[in-house]
Amino acid sequence: MTRLVLIRHGESRGTVDQIVAGPVGCTGLSDLGVRQCEALRDRLSRTGELSDAGVLLASVLPRAVETAQIIAPGLGFEPSEVIEDCELCELHPGAADGLTWTEFGARYGDPGMAAHPYAELSPGGESLAGFHLRAGRALARVVAEYEGQTVVIATHGGVVAVSMTLFLGLPGFGTQVELPTANTSLTEWVYRGPTWEGWSLARYNDAAHLLGGI
Repeated sequence: MTRLVLIRHGESRGTVDQIVAGPVGCTGLSDLGVRQCEALRDRLSRTGELSDAGVLLASVLPRAVETAQIIAPGLGFEPSEVIEDCELCELHPGAADGLTWTEFGARYGDPGMAAHPYAELSPGGESLAGFHLRAGRALARVVAEYEGQTVVIATHGGVVAVSMTLFLGLPGFGTQVELPTANTSLTEWVYRGPTWEGWSLARYNDAAHLLGGI
């Protein structure tokens, strides 16, 4: 059995400051985001629910790397053991990277990506279709590489949405899936082999560690 656990990063400074947060604009977690990750780490340490994790991966964006490093002890890893993978990043924004969203709107307008899946967010950036292809291939590659293990990935809401399209076989490739995925929530997929009809969604948006506030 292969378990794939996708953890959305903690709240980012980019979200707080309303920045287009690609490799240039991402400056890591906000103070609240750090506390969210610490709450998840403590939960994982207490429950041991992912104690069988064989690997901990993260996208290369600072908010995801910091998330993985903070929760690592709760999984039995050292922060230095986090494996970074650019293919697990959120949609690459291109030339808009680092702008405020207000500046982005003034400079590029609305690209209409929901209706036009091959429209780039900004010059040199990804389209929704391109992002889905890249992230879907990355998830498939990771699952093949770590077959039979519990794989934990600190990643992004967009990648969680792509997993829905990929593993549920939805006919929405290149379309925008609106899912209210909470910061530091867990989405878990289980694969028992083709005789069990492939992937099963074990849980989505599990953020029980945030209940009651932090």
